[in-house]
Amino acid sequence: MFDSLSDRLGGVFDRLRGRGALTEADVRGAMREVRIALLEADVALPVARAFVDKVTEAAVGQNVLRSVTPGQQVVKIVNDALVEMLGSDSADLDIDVTPPAVVMMVGLQGSGKTTTTAKLSRLVKKRGKKVLMASLDVNRPAAQEQLAVLGTQAEVATLPIVQGQQPVDIARRALQSAKLQGFDVVMLDTAGRLHVDQALMDEMKAVADIAKPNEILLVVDSLTGQDAVNVATNFSQQVPLTGVVLTRMDGDARGGAALSMRAVTGKPIKFAGVGEKLDAIEPFHPSRVAGRILGMGDVVSLVERAAEAIQADDAEKMASRLAKGQFDMNDLRSQLAQMRRMGGLGALAGMIPGMKKAQAAMAASNMDDRILLRMDAMIGSMTVKERARPELLNAKRKIRVAKGSGTTVQDVNKLLKMHQEMATAMKRIKKMGGIKGLAAMLGKGGPGGGMGGIGNALGGPAMGDFMSKAGGGLPGLGGGGDAPKLPPGFENLLKKK
Repeated sequence: MFDSLSDRLGGVFDRLRGRGALTEADVRGAMREVRIALLEADVALPVARAFVDKVTEAAVGQNVLRSVTPGQQVVKIVNDALVEMLGSDSADLDIDVTPPAVVMMVGLQGSGKTTTTAKLSRLVKKRGKKVLMASLDVNRPAAQEQLAVLGTQAEVATLPIVQGQQPVDIARRALQSAKLQGFDVVMLDTAGRLHVDQALMDEMKAVADIAKPNEILLVVDSLTGQDAVNVATNFSQQVPLTGVVLTRMDGDARGGAALSMRAVTGKPIKFAGVGEKLDAIEPFHPSRVAGRILGMGDVVSLVERAAEAIQADDAEKMASRLAKGQFDMNDLRSQLAQMRRMGGLGALAGMIPGMKKAQAAMAASNMDDRILLRMDAMIGSMTVKERARPELLNAKRKIRVAKGSGTTVQDVNKLLKMHQEMATAMKRIKKMGGIKGLAAMLGKGGPGGGMGGIGNALGGPAMGDFMSKAGGGLPGLGGGGDAPKLPPGFENLLKKK
């Protein structure tokens, strides 16, 4: 997400930060590069021009040029301007009204509207609302059946299909069913077209007149870049949009649609689709997105994702074992599964401040999330006794495990070494006072201490050491430190063949 733009801006700001003093010419030269980077990211020309003019005006002021850290000051100005361009504050759904609240999904065909309807419905249901989905798409073959299947997968109720009914009649029936059955929210998935036409607009207006929606969300594919902005402009001129949902954000390395959307349409981006699975959608937080673009990470989203991924029962069991200084292969497997639920190595690295270079190093070493699966396969090929007591794994057993998991004996040895180092660290935690010692580590204010604590909580002490170094030199996350290196046992194990 925003990788190419982030890399370009990172290079510009690294050069600024590397200078003890800045002249007005330095700042203006950097801003010209920022403008080129924005245009290459497919940001609308008027938006890019206005952004650069505003930042330049603020950055060439005497307060910045005479500052002790002028490079950092410029980065802060750019960050604030990015947040403002993206919408300042995050905007949530307006569904806390007298039930049923109506959310109407609109957009072109192929933008991911039906899947997004199911994703949002699942998200709203997790917040304690009773949700009913209804497909008003009578044009696309099997569109209504698709929503019904997604409803089953998301465990969200869908309106029964009545063949031959028109969109307005379906909307009316959905509202009646919601009132009779006590639903809090009705999600209306409207039909799309291959392009914006009057027939599409007339149909949407007719449905809106009947349903009187609290929210009209435009779903657009972020990968279409500037065209997504044009589509949003056309829709906003025809129907009273309340917000935008950007799909396929995980595959958008440029980010032009996201950066232009708010400025061009005046409508907030409310959600971002970040994958194909039904849980791959997240609220759009401008300040967090700006942090990711500028390589500052997104620790808040990381912690939120961790909270969602952690199973309460597993956490209690792990806490109990930690207190006793115990850590076997089953515990390691649980940690690996938790990392996969949180999005894998790449997603985690993208959210950790200072990890941009480490993320690039991982990519250069051909590391990917299949590493976690290979590690899980090795543990899965062990017997119950071997997982509980890894010391039982002699040469003959290692050969069996390697064959069973499609790996090599060297891979098994690396996994065992990594486990041994983590188990040793767990014993140290016990000596520090068990859970109280771990809590102290989480709150420690020393160099990289905060990040190290997060790492310990998420992936064990080895990952904690890795993240502790990643946090070095960042305000509030620790003091100075070298560029992060992979923890002992990870470096060799994670090298893909």
